[in-house]
Amino acid sequence: MAEIAIKKKRPKNLDLPSIRLPLPGILSILHRISGAVLFLLLPVLLWLFQQSLTSPETYAAAKAVTDGFLVKLILFGLIWLYMHHFCAGIRYLLLDLHKGVDLESARLSSKIVFAVSIALTLVVGVKVVC
Repeated sequence: MAEIAIKKKRPKNLDLPSIRLPLPGILSILHRISGAVLFLLLPVLLWLFQQSLTSPETYAAAKAVTDGFLVKLILFGLIWLYMHHFCAGIRYLLLDLHKGVDLESARLSSKIVFAVSIALTLVVGVKVVC
């Protein structure tokens, strides 16, 4: 009973739109989302890859599927998801080694991850998708 009386009442903020996450928090959430989306879409990507390697006819069919603007936009988004997940994963490996743990370094590394993942997406996306 004494333990219950000692507990402090914490303020509760249930108004989610008013909560403002710092950049490392946004990076963390996007890292988790990108991992989940990549995992869920892996069978589709593997099927598309298998179709492109089976025969010239299935390659032509796979190319026809990926020629649409909407599909190219989705593939571009998947490239960004992969690049973001890869770059953020390297950041988290460095954090596990206690490199860049202080607040200023964590914010800087978050900005670097976003910049590098966008730059890599543009380079790889233009080369692969377009």
